[in-house]
Amino acid sequence: MFTGIISDLGEVLQVMEKSEGLRRLTIKCNYDPDTIDVGASIACSGACLTVVSRGRTRLRRFFAVDAAAETLRLTTAGSWRQGTRLNLERSLRLGDELGGHLVSGHVDGVAELIARDDFVDTAGLTLRVPDTLTRFIAPKGSVTLDGVSLTVNEVKGDTFSVLIIPHTLEVTTLGSLAVGARLNLEVDLMARYAARLLEAAPHR
Repeated sequence: MFTGIISDLGEVLQVMEKSEGLRRLTIKCNYDPDTIDVGASIACSGACLTVVSRGRTRLRRFFAVDAAAETLRLTTAGSWRQGTRLNLERSLRLGDELGGHLVSGHVDGVAELIARDDFVDTAGLTLRVPDTLTRFIAPKGSVTLDGVSLTVNEVKGDTFSVLIIPHTLEVTTLGSLAVGARLNLEVDLMARYAARLLEAAPHR
């Protein structure tokens, strides 16, 4: 589990095809490799991926993850290349502060940035989402975009808007987004389970 509070900005160092439908990504980070266990989970721009190796050279620290066919197809990971910047978050430990909201790292779909309004210190983003996900997004509810926990401002049809504060613009990849960007979207866990319970309830 994660919280949607980004703890590091990573950069893809290498993309290697391991086999058909399996891609290994080596990612530069500021985490101490000695504190990363092989088999640990790290959310990479919202997608929970398993560490398969980690290490350091004189100039950089890094870890590697494998992205399988479904991850490459359903998230933006299929478009990551050398130099792609990623929002990173390590998995939640018991006793850690829950500063955002509960995030599973299981991406529900890809949202498209269709408008950006820059103000003095903040930015308003408007995104279009797949029709199948609109029912899970509500004003004042939570969403995760590229791993960042955000509060929904307004919902209109298949679009919704969020306001990004200065700190988030500075310490995540959201500050450099341009119209047309595609972002990993995870809807709120509570909304997903509430909808499932309603679907499973007997109709009277």
